[in-house]
Amino acid sequence: MTTVPRLVCASANPDKVAEIEAILAGVVELLPRPASLPDVVEDAETLEGNARLKAAAVCEATGHAAVADDTGLEVAALGGAPGVRSARYAGEGCSYADNRRKLRREMDGRADRRAAFRTCVLVRYPDGSEVVVDGVCEGTIVDDERGDGGFGYDAVFVPDDGDGRTFAEMSDAEKHSMSHRGRAFRNLLAALTA
Repeated sequence: MTTVPRLVCASANPDKVAEIEAILAGVVELLPRPASLPDVVEDAETLEGNARLKAAAVCEATGHAAVADDTGLEVAALGGAPGVRSARYAGEGCSYADNRRKLRREMDGRADRRAAFRTCVLVRYPDGSEVVVDGVCEGTIVDDERGDGGFGYDAVFVPDDGDGRTFAEMSDAEKHSMSHRGRAFRNLLAALTA
């Protein structure tokens, strides 16, 4: 009988946790991040660096393998911004809507709408070893927000692999099938079961 891998989820973002649980359901047992753990300061210069900071802190605090991810939206016309600062693009303590408003202002009048979501997933084990994978979803930024689903920048991002809808207009299953996070966690599953 094969044992199911158990990983403590380092994310404190309930939207991300719900997506990760849906993608890993039945294949990995995802344990919740202990509520008593303080937030990890994500001050690395890369997505991998931030994922490492979170996974290492949770692994050390719990003594169990921990999984963390960090995601950035990289917009070509903005030189790759907001990138690693995507969650705080409009400033510390900003909302998803604040970030989308800032992005839409920055994109106003720009012809090049190309963008990519990039997710880095890192598993840290108590012995210090790591598994690192990523997932990328290419797409475009639209002028007006569309859809009520998802979170973050989903209402302004149309994936190239889709049918013209934003992530926020898709069902969770449709989004997971082509999203950066879906791809990254499927790559993780492949790495863990290889």
